[in-house]
Amino acid sequence: MEKNHAFELTPTRRLALILGGSLSILLIPLIAMQFTNEVQWSVFDFIVAGILLSGTGATLELLLRKFKTFKTRFIAGAILFIIFFLIWVELAVGIFGTPFAGN
Repeated sequence: MEKNHAFELTPTRRLALILGGSLSILLIPLIAMQFTNEVQWSVFDFIVAGILLSGTGATLELLLRKFKTFKTRFIAGAILFIIFFLIWVELAVGIFGTPFAGN
């Protein structure tokens, strides 16, 4: 049985998917802003969210290239997403009360 390598997920394709996913996620608030006044993002908000999403994605790609076993990839990825989530929550609602929350 011959394996089809045309759809193999190479590191370059994986990085392209990660960055494309980041842009797709940014389309959600952009579209929501067209239909409701409850979502009000500025250009700065989109820039910060884009940097956070693409930076996390690029770091994930780096971790996947560096670590070879599933266990180390999973642990490193989980730590990365916990850090991402804490930064996102702090920027969104200021749970820790830092000056980055806009207070």
